[in-house]
Amino acid sequence: MKIAALILALTVPSIAMADMVDLKWTDGAFSHKATLAPKKFLEVCGKLKKDQGVAWRFSGSGATDFNIHYHVGKDVVYPENRKAVAKADGTLVPALDQDFCWMWSNRSDAAVEVDVQLRQAAGK
Repeated sequence: MKIAALILALTVPSIAMADMVDLKWTDGAFSHKATLAPKKFLEVCGKLKKDQGVAWRFSGSGATDFNIHYHVGKDVVYPENRKAVAKADGTLVPALDQDFCWMWSNRSDAAVEVDVQLRQAAGK
């Protein structure tokens, strides 16, 4: 019984901790894999410069609500906003220097695996 409790204690936090990730480029690329617990989210955020293009794609083991957003005061601006998608791709070319966030929300009752790939691309 104690072993089962220990195993549960070691595995559950790793699922629940998939919340906020800093966007850190390695040779112009960023990748991240996470398990989103039911009703939890994953957010990858980082500073981008105007016209600094980012080619992005992700795939998941189930559908999530996905968006790319940034904040202007109390307002939130969504260059991309999709509901119930298991995969998507595109290119973001910021119109201003800003902190941008890629966000996945797991609205289901089951954990969802998400694999994120970002690559710096040519801007305008």
